[in-house]
Amino acid sequence: MFTSINPATGEAGETFEELGGDGVEAALVRAEAAFASWRVSSLDQRTALLSAIADRFEANKQHLAEVATREMGKTLASAVAEVEKCVAGFRYYAEHGPDFLKGEEVALPDGRVVTHWLPLGPILAVMPWNFPYWQVVRWLAPTILAGNVGLLKHASLTQGVAALIQQMVSAAGAPDGLFQNLAIKSDKVSQIIADKRVVAVTLTGSEGAGAKVAEAAGRALKKVVLELGGSDPFVVMPSADLDAAVKTAVKARIQNAGQSCICAKRMIVHADVYDAFAEKFIAAMDAVKIGDPMEDGVEMGPLSSVEQRDTVLEQLERAVAAGATLRGGEKIDRDGAWMRAGVLTDVDPEADFAKEEIFGPVAMLFRAESLDDAIALANDVPYGLGSSVWTNDADEQARLVRDIAAGMTAVNQMLASVPGAPFGGVKLSGHGRELGPWGLHEFMNLKAEMRGD
Repeated sequence: MFTSINPATGEAGETFEELGGDGVEAALVRAEAAFASWRVSSLDQRTALLSAIADRFEANKQHLAEVATREMGKTLASAVAEVEKCVAGFRYYAEHGPDFLKGEEVALPDGRVVTHWLPLGPILAVMPWNFPYWQVVRWLAPTILAGNVGLLKHASLTQGVAALIQQMVSAAGAPDGLFQNLAIKSDKVSQIIADKRVVAVTLTGSEGAGAKVAEAAGRALKKVVLELGGSDPFVVMPSADLDAAVKTAVKARIQNAGQSCICAKRMIVHADVYDAFAEKFIAAMDAVKIGDPMEDGVEMGPLSSVEQRDTVLEQLERAVAAGATLRGGEKIDRDGAWMRAGVLTDVDPEADFAKEEIFGPVAMLFRAESLDDAIALANDVPYGLGSSVWTNDADEQARLVRDIAAGMTAVNQMLASVPGAPFGGVKLSGHGRELGPWGLHEFMNLKAEMRGD
């Protein structure tokens, strides 16, 4: 049994029955049958379905957003924006997908080769609670377009969202078994990966969860895409627009109450502008408006759960014990998973906590003596998902993009996932890519047709 808990109040909400072994088997049977027909469907059928799903999301966006806010605490405004991004994602693949599936013809010395992008089969997705619609859609839209079918294992916190996604897809006219929500717990994932009817798996989540899924996929010799944690650097050099950098740094740290893989988590600021940046940034973080996530104008609601909030507080205790100074970041004494935004200064880059991902609204602030020092600090963590760099010097921009070990770098703007750009990381942030043609092709068979005529 799953029970939704509103993190703004601590109150229990809707309950959901866990899917048993017989239910999982029935879902796998339906998935296999659905793939047999969907794999030979036309591109017109696939794109029409994507457009219809987009219409359903758009028509129900307020309700969808309210459920996400109640289940994991993000502000209603950000939840509405997330649903709107899902609409854009479905429509992106409906519009551009057919071009992504075009093969190529290449001449050979004694003939030619023609390439084809072909579907693989049922894909299992293990998805997190932080962006409960968008994380699913950036896998589901290309899955449908590819001619594959999808099985979703969503987070325990967001079973209401998972059920709604299933409803939207079904209401759009999807064939039975094309997309199924599996209300299961994590201990069932390995056996589903091992099942011969499942051909691949994608996971967005923690490093630990990624390792377990990768191990199970490796034993079964199945393709896996992993989007894991991040401790993204936000590098500010002397030529940057300081006010714009501060404003964006605050937004980039507190979005989703700091619970985003690509939140800017480590502010690395050149010594020449460090004091000015620090003063403005700390003041702005202290002024973040915290309140009921359903209300207009609120910048930050609660964290997703009391457990998640307490995990962040424990990290902050260790940071202070190791000599760091904490400004803000304290627990708010009220029912629910509340805390204030905060900033850690005087951070020893070699301290254990400085290498970790803080999945909450607290930034670490570092002073860099030079561009080389800033790059070294940016890379001095085991993660490599995203990064944001602030400089108006073209040579510095080129160095930072080239030398920061990350899958993505935003220049003079906040990093965000968008349908047309590849999303993913390096090092312990995972491997493989989502979105654009790259995400579509991850779970397709690039087949070579060899011809002598």
